[in-house]
Amino acid sequence: MDASALNDPRLHALLEEEKRKAMANEVIAKLTDTCWDKCITGSIGSSFSNSETSCLSNCAKRFIEVKMLTMQRANSSS
Repeated sequence: MDASALNDPRLHALLEEEKRKAMANEVIAKLTDTCWDKCITGSIGSSFSNSETSCLSNCAKRFIEVKMLTMQRANSSS
């Protein structure tokens, strides 16, 4: 790769897209760890109990809301 390729807008767009994907994967991994530890209390079976399903759903919603709020506040203070 020559030095001129580093200024290619397509390369920058590709790198930005890969960064967004990596950030999304990081958020999903953190959400999974957090909500799993909080909500799954019994042994692992073929399905979740009603309370586990409800807890996972609520936990994921709250997690995303907090993440979005944090990102909005970080962007507005920049």
